Amino acid sequence: MTDTPPAADTGIKLIVIDNPPVNSLGLAVRRMLAAEFAAAANDPNVRAVVLAGAGGRFSAGADIREFNDPGAIAELHLSDVIDRIEALDKPVVAAVDGVALGGGLELALGCHYRVAAANARIGLTEITLGLLPGAGGTQRLPRAIDFARAIELITSGQMVAASDPRLAGLFDEVTEGDARAAALDLAARLISDGAGPRRLSAVTIEPGPAEAALAQARETLLPSPVPAMAAILDCLDDAIHADIRTGLAHERARFDQVVATPAARALRHAFFAEREVGKVPGLTAETPTLPVETVAVIGAGTMGRGISIAALDAGFQVKLVDANATALERAAEAIERHYRTMVERGRLGETEARVRGARLSPTADLDAAAQAADLVIEAVFEDMTVKQEVLRKLDELARPETILATNTSTLNVDTLADATARPGQVVGMHFFSPANIMRLVEVVRGKATADSTLATALKVVTRLRKVGVVAGVCDGFIGNRMLEEYLRQAYFLMDEGALPQEIDGALERWGMAMGPLRMMDLAGNDVGWAIRKRRKVEQPDRPYSAIPDLICERGRYGQKTGAGFYRYEGRKAIPDPEVEQLIREHSASLGLGQREISPEEIVERCIYALINEGTAVLADGIALRASDIDVVYLAGYGFPRYRGGPMHYANEVGLDAIVAAMDRFAQGYQGQFWKPAPLLAELARAGGTFT
Repeated sequence: MTDTPPAADTGIKLIVIDNPPVNSLGLAVRRMLAAEFAAAANDPNVRAVVLAGAGGRFSAGADIREFNDPGAIAELHLSDVIDRIEALDKPVVAAVDGVALGGGLELALGCHYRVAAANARIGLTEITLGLLPGAGGTQRLPRAIDFARAIELITSGQMVAASDPRLAGLFDEVTEGDARAAALDLAARLISDGAGPRRLSAVTIEPGPAEAALAQARETLLPSPVPAMAAILDCLDDAIHADIRTGLAHERARFDQVVATPAARALRHAFFAEREVGKVPGLTAETPTLPVETVAVIGAGTMGRGISIAALDAGFQVKLVDANATALERAAEAIERHYRTMVERGRLGETEARVRGARLSPTADLDAAAQAADLVIEAVFEDMTVKQEVLRKLDELARPETILATNTSTLNVDTLADATARPGQVVGMHFFSPANIMRLVEVVRGKATADSTLATALKVVTRLRKVGVVAGVCDGFIGNRMLEEYLRQAYFLMDEGALPQEIDGALERWGMAMGPLRMMDLAGNDVGWAIRKRRKVEQPDRPYSAIPDLICERGRYGQKTGAGFYRYEGRKAIPDPEVEQLIREHSASLGLGQREISPEEIVERCIYALINEGTAVLADGIALRASDIDVVYLAGYGFPRYRGGPMHYANEVGLDAIVAAMDRFAQGYQGQFWKPAPLLAELARAGGTFT
């Protein structure tokens, strides 16, 4: 925290929050703010105050680590500091640039006037952490802007530019220039005009429109698995009907209630896990990276198209390569159609869409594309022989410094790298479909992958605005190795008579974005079929349910063939009597019949199988941390964020409870799969957790 004494000729005191990197409002900063504003109140030379942030940002809000330290919050709550600022009898102007998020925006709302840089990012993002604004956000923002817009921003946690029309009324001035200079100018005018404080707490809200907007929000947003959502709507009701002091007191009490809920713990865990994932042994800020501006994508199928769009969006020049002219033409048309749709939906300007599209060069000339590329990503058919041949050719054609990446989802990256004379420059970059939408990329570090290669791949992933998780080499890496056991249980449940809609319904109600069988229909059942065929050769004694193979043998590959575990009308999955008959007949052939299987058993068997294999992945060193596994499942597999990921969820349930459930399942059908991983058993005995 720094401050500038008031200049004798202006009477303006400048207080600057200086707490790198994001000017978070931890206890030390709150103490300093309280002291500086007390000094301003008592100094007769101070006639106005400007509050700004150092380093080009106002404040990103609270220090989230303090949410686990009630003592720090209790000593001096941010709301107490804001109340003191608002009560000051001299005008206070907030100079907002960079970001004003969460508590940072609440701090600005407590000031009497606000000036912002047009590109500053503004938001009350607490709901993304399972919380509600706890320092006046639910009471002051609806008094500053349109009530319906305030509901939208608070309940979505969305960040918007200060120039966004939804924020109309929040700022006295939005400038393309320097926000601090504009705030100082405003403070000088206020002094000159003899203007005093203007407090949001004095503003009243027109009940009629606000009540209608709130009723609509309750209908749309409730019930919610995140308790903070209902608490937010209750606080907004207070903003309409209660006096400001009552509303602020209720808001603070509700914050204290929700901060310790499982959903809030899970969402905070997810927040920190995504920041921890970038810490990779062997890599430092000094690790050299190679410049990448041109990316060659080999294979113009669905995955190749998605990777190409992601790279075009990130500003890379893209060479999309396929020897099949028809496939190449289809891919180019699909990419053009994608950008046209983005423009039609208002998500992208027409000029920008043309700029992005112009960076694409579809070509059948592998030689020229490989020569031009700084990074080559092969996205050809998931077959070891095919991929080895492609990498061998790329090794011969590409420049010596070019990095070769494989998009394999299951194959051994070391074996693929051995097909080249540059194994140190081979890395796995496993994208998830659709690659332009899904946030996850597993960056697979082979035994020979150089640090510079790994660091470059991670840098590219960051530029793609995706989450890169480093994985070791094994069959399926982190995500798909675990997924196999999750799917195995789903298929075994069908052996016992559970129908696809019952399995998917139980897991989707629990929170998964998509049930396992709908997911496989979307991905393509033929892909899993090919993997199972390979597994049966490599692991002939490892049993699988026959049902997914029987589905494939009927040509039911999923959405792309109009039928899989369901039949499809467009993308709508419809339960199919043909599949139900197949399940009944197969179950009878096993002598199992059909039994009543509860949704709870479905969820426990699928999720606990996921956790058990995740423990083995961790013990084998394939994942660096348990939290990395959580990030993989949150970013790539539709695991509910409010449950924190499979390993965090295991801690919440209790590892001993999970092992006890596994012991029960071991007495049932295919019980041999319920042997706890050694690390899981060890931690459960010791009363431990995944850390």
